[in-house]
Amino acid sequence: MTLSLLHVNPDTGTVAALTATGGVAVGGYVHHAWRGIGACATQGRVTHPWYPKGIRQALADDVRAQQALDNQVVQDPQATLRQCLVMDRYGTSALHNGADNGAVVASCHYPGVAAAGNLLADRRVVNALCDTLLSSSCRNAGAVIAAGAMPVYRADYERCLPESLVDALEAALGCGGDVRGTRSAALRVESFHQAPIDLRIDWCEGDLVGELRGLIRRVRESTFADFLAAMPRR
Repeated sequence: MTLSLLHVNPDTGTVAALTATGGVAVGGYVHHAWRGIGACATQGRVTHPWYPKGIRQALADDVRAQQALDNQVVQDPQATLRQCLVMDRYGTSALHNGADNGAVVASCHYPGVAAAGNLLADRRVVNALCDTLLSSSCRNAGAVIAAGAMPVYRADYERCLPESLVDALEAALGCGGDVRGTRSAALRVESFHQAPIDLRIDWCEGDLVGELRGLIRRVRESTFADFLAAMPRR
């Protein structure tokens, strides 16, 4: 029912998340990003809203992604209904895929970038999501995609990260996205050198990618950009 991407840059502490679904208000329930700590996306047949609290605490205590995820899954008597993707501050990801999620279920994992989805139109959706972000962000995207090399990020890629996330979503939707159609989307970027960017389209029956791009353009306009630049960063 949902498609999510997580990104962590271990060198800068920047964390980003992107989520899209066929339902309403995906940004209010699914993805969570914490600069310098990591991120998670809790989705599946039934989203579990309390996974993020425990995962954040574990990641903040420097527990690695797999253990942080396992700590939550073992406490959940309905874990077969969940899909949860976690990434720690080192860019390592872990995934729980409950057996009762609707097909097609797929995931894609690289250092610093990972995606997962369920009820997808095609397994290629998650690869398109990750590969497009890597291609726009890395100088060695081919090596990362082909052999799992550590990403070498472009010097200014974080400045354009919201736009790159939307480009990745467009590529994923081009492969089918959510089998029901994709009606809501959200992205969040957390870093130590700029104010958080948290954008949401809660429902769209038309051009979802266009709506999200229009929202980014408004954020980039000088008045709001100046407002963001004046916000405390720590």
